Amino acid sequence: MLPYGRQSITESDIEAVAEVLRGDWLTTGPAVGAFEAELAHWTGGVPCVAVTSGTAALHVAYVAAGVGAGDEVVTSPLTFVATAATAALLGARVRFADVQPDTGNLDPEAVAALAGDSTKVITAVDYAGHPADYDELRQVADEAGALLVADAAHSIGSAYKGRPVGALADLTTFSFFPTKTVTTAEGGAVAAADPALLRRAALFRNHGLVRDPAEQRDPGEGGWHQEVHAFGLNYRLPDVLCALGVSQLRRLERFRARRAELVARYHRLLRDVPGLTLPAQRAYVRPSWHLYPVRVRDGRRREVYERMRAAGIGVQVNYVPAYWHPAFADLGYRRGLCPRAEAYYAEELSLPLFPGLTDGQQDHVVETLAKILG
Repeated sequence: MLPYGRQSITESDIEAVAEVLRGDWLTTGPAVGAFEAELAHWTGGVPCVAVTSGTAALHVAYVAAGVGAGDEVVTSPLTFVATAATAALLGARVRFADVQPDTGNLDPEAVAALAGDSTKVITAVDYAGHPADYDELRQVADEAGALLVADAAHSIGSAYKGRPVGALADLTTFSFFPTKTVTTAEGGAVAAADPALLRRAALFRNHGLVRDPAEQRDPGEGGWHQEVHAFGLNYRLPDVLCALGVSQLRRLERFRARRAELVARYHRLLRDVPGLTLPAQRAYVRPSWHLYPVRVRDGRRREVYERMRAAGIGVQVNYVPAYWHPAFADLGYRRGLCPRAEAYYAEELSLPLFPGLTDGQQDHVVETLAKILG
C-alpha cells in the first residue's frame, strides 16, 4: 500500500548511524550536542534540548513552563491527543478553543474568549505544517499573563512573517517520528530562548540531576556526587539517533522543496475535482507541509477513505478531536465543544505526501480520487 507518509533514508544516514555504533558512545555523547546545534540553525539560533519523542517534548515543555494542578492550558482539539494529554497528566485543566475553518489552526479570538487569570499556557498547533497566527496569540497570552507554546511537530523549517518556527513562542516542541519531515526514528526536541526555561527543560529530561558542585546542597561528598532537587524523567535522546537526526537536518531544505513541489502539483491537479476543498495558505506564511489535508464534502469522507484504501492508497484522517477520546469524555468533555474543529474533522482526509513520492504515484492518487468523486 502506498503510505500517506514515509521516512526518507539514504546511505549517508546509514553511515552516520554506523559511525556512532563503531565509536564509544551510544547514549549521551557528542552527537547529541551536534544535533541540538544543527537544529538551532533552523530555529533562528534559539537553543534546543533533544528528547525521546514529540510527546516527551510536550511533557518537558509544560514542566518547564511550571504547569501543575489548578492551572489551565488552552489548546486546539485538532491535534494528536498528546498535545492535551501531557498537560492533563500534570494536573492541569485543558480548555479547548476552536479552530479557523480554513487552516485548521487555533483561532486567536476563540482563545481570547477562554484565557484568563488561571491560564498558565496557550499551546498552538501548526496543523499540517502551516504556522498558527503567532502575533495574535502572543497578544492574547501576554494579556492573560500566560506562556505561549508552539506544538511544531508538523512544521520544522516553516516561517511566519519571515521568522522561523522555533523563535515564535516561549517554548517550541518538535517531533521526529518517521512520517515527519525529519526523522530520528523516535525523537523530539524543545526550543526555548529564555535560559531559565531551557535549563528546566534540560534538567527534567535527565532525571533532574544536578552535577555542578556550585549548585549542589552537599558538594563535598566527592567527585561522584549528584543530586536531584526536583524530580525528572529519562527523556534523553541517544547518540545513535541524534546522528541520524544530524544527517537528516542537513537535507531538510531538500525535503521541504520536494514537499512544496508535490503540494503545488496537488493544487493544480485537484482544483477542478468536484466535492473537494483544498488546504489554505496565508500569504505571510511559508509552510513546511507535513500533511496534504483535503476536505471531502457532502458526507462522503468515509466512502472515499475506504475506496482509496481498497485501491492501495494509504490515506489517513488527522485527527479525531482530542476531547472525543474516552479519556477526556470520562473527565466531562462533551462533543459539540468546538463545532468548527468537529466540522473540519468530519471532512478531513490526508493524501500521501513524502519526498520519495514520485510524480507517477501522485498522478495515480489524483486519478483514483477524481474517479471516486467524479
